[in-house]
Amino acid sequence: MVEWGDESSPPVVFAHGGFDFAETFNVFAPLLAARGWRVVSWDHRGHGHSEWATLYSVEADLRDAMAVLDHVGPAPVPMVGHSKGGAISLHLADAAPHRIRSLVNLDGIPSRSSLPDIAEHERTRMLASEISGWLDHRRSVSNKARRPGTVAELAERRGRMNPRLSPEWLRYLVQVGGREDADGWRWRIDPTLRMGGFGPWRPEWTILRVPALGMPFLAVLGTETEVMGWGTRPADVARHLPPQGRMAVIDGVGHFLHIEAPHAMADLIADFLGAPR
Repeated sequence: MVEWGDESSPPVVFAHGGFDFAETFNVFAPLLAARGWRVVSWDHRGHGHSEWATLYSVEADLRDAMAVLDHVGPAPVPMVGHSKGGAISLHLADAAPHRIRSLVNLDGIPSRSSLPDIAEHERTRMLASEISGWLDHRRSVSNKARRPGTVAELAERRGRMNPRLSPEWLRYLVQVGGREDADGWRWRIDPTLRMGGFGPWRPEWTILRVPALGMPFLAVLGTETEVMGWGTRPADVARHLPPQGRMAVIDGVGHFLHIEAPHAMADLIADFLGAPR
């Protein structure tokens, strides 16, 4: 786990996105720590300094997140989740609402249509195909290693997915999310993981949980779409907001709101959370 701020300060838990790391909050988290919060995050299984696992699923990630909350303490805490971390936080808030006092979601609400005009038997066939594809991918890469390269090469590859992030930030990301072996740098990410999926899972399973949330909820979206994002639109979220929910749309930023606009995001989230308590 990674922490920022005074250990005696009230905690807020951050959950990073897929193919990211706790230390991607290294610019953003200190801004909240400076406002009196103890910020706690962790590398998800298969990412960064966490162990690679034989199981990757929503349920496994929920167990890991609950273990982090148990480490922080028994009282309910605010939680901030980005991308996959936002989706996991939503599932956790739905499953254990007594553990989360308030929830901030940074472009972490998958919203692909549930295809209501598709016959039920066709839905079943599609889900079976998705699960089979996921298992085939797991088998095909189980004995492979990630391709090595220089810091600049890994940064360039990541930049294809995140063209809005600066070269300086991408090189920094390699150094906190990679390791240097004898033949070059590799990402500290299990090769069996793939974009867009962390186990048998469908996007609408997440967004349909939003209306029932019973705690204060803030959904934040940028106006710019990019490859490594859900493509969720404000209208997709607005019709699902719970009674204590609200949404903020930030102009001119993409999926990585907290990296592109850390100060604006810190102001927004600090205002939503209120004084540390």
